[in-house]
Amino acid sequence: MTDSRLRVDTIIIGGGVAGLWLLNRLVAEGRNAILFEQNDLGSSQTIASQGMIHGGIKYALGGALTGESEAIAAMPEHWARCLEGKGDVDISACNVLSRHFYLWSTRSLTSRLSSFFASKMLRGRVDSVKADDRPPAFDSSKFKGSLYRLADLVLDVPSLLHTLSARHSDRIFKIDWSEAQLQREGNRVAALRWNNGLSISADNFIFSAGAGNESLLAQVELQQPAMQRRPLQQVLVKHDFHSPLYAHCMGTNPSPRLTISSHRCSDGRSCWYLGGDLATEGVGMNSDALIDKARKELFELFPWVDFGRTEWATLVVDRAEPKQSQLIKPDKAYAERACDNLLVCWPTKLTLTPDMANQVGELLAPINTDNGIQAPTELQSLPRPEIATPCWETLF
Repeated sequence: MTDSRLRVDTIIIGGGVAGLWLLNRLVAEGRNAILFEQNDLGSSQTIASQGMIHGGIKYALGGALTGESEAIAAMPEHWARCLEGKGDVDISACNVLSRHFYLWSTRSLTSRLSSFFASKMLRGRVDSVKADDRPPAFDSSKFKGSLYRLADLVLDVPSLLHTLSARHSDRIFKIDWSEAQLQREGNRVAALRWNNGLSISADNFIFSAGAGNESLLAQVELQQPAMQRRPLQQVLVKHDFHSPLYAHCMGTNPSPRLTISSHRCSDGRSCWYLGGDLATEGVGMNSDALIDKARKELFELFPWVDFGRTEWATLVVDRAEPKQSQLIKPDKAYAERACDNLLVCWPTKLTLTPDMANQVGELLAPINTDNGIQAPTELQSLPRPEIATPCWETLF
């Protein structure tokens, strides 16, 4: 590959759900796009997602639906079309863990009212669950709270990564930044160059590397857009209660007191992956203290459930996002031009990935047919990244 000079329409750097979704969409639109990832596909933030595709539950629980939240309200339907093979990206091969998830409250008045108002504001997408229809985790006369079923989705994130990467595996490559560099000339990214002489230029460069966007921007001597990190410390409990549950527990805060997703481990046991306020408030706690808090929380909420033998672990997750005033959580996806041919994007949450892709599409340069449509054959000898392994397989 010595002294090889290539050109494509778009180079995407970052192989999480954002980059993979963009690759599928841009190739479908006729662009000669390729993607580079330095680690495993979906590593860090994507693989740590609980897979819930929601339509704005946090806005409803907070008591208001804003203009910015209108984009997220349309997301479950958008994802559903894609799962049917009828959307902008075909993910019909992706495994769906559940076609709904639950919202429940304890007996406290504040919590019950929060659930009630949430059900009214989610525009008919919430049904109250009768006692006879409760999932096994709530199938007890001791459960005295309110239970609602939300018409939203829960996806198997490893399956989503496999689905998005499989169709265009000939366009996905592993990159070692000790052997390659981005080069800037004036107000453009000139090329991606390797030490062995390989050089690729593009009409569009897209940084979709999550927390990695910060170092990529520094590599081309840019400081904007600025990034923020909002960490979580999630808790995992492996147990012998095999009925899956995907649910938010409402407490006294606008945000969920506890969010639960269920995952089957390769050894056949079940794992509940715990988020919500538990994960947010657990930042800075040592692992043992947070596990002790999670154990008490779980057994307080489900005293009637026999979990059998339990194993516990924690996972620190850095949520990388465009910088906000006072480091608040962004309400929408983000894509902006950093220089003439460079876009930087963050979906900010899994749900908003298609909205982020819409924003990117509006900013891209027109398709240059001189770039061809086939992935460059000169790249096929480059290494390929693997799919990231989920935390419930690595932490126990």
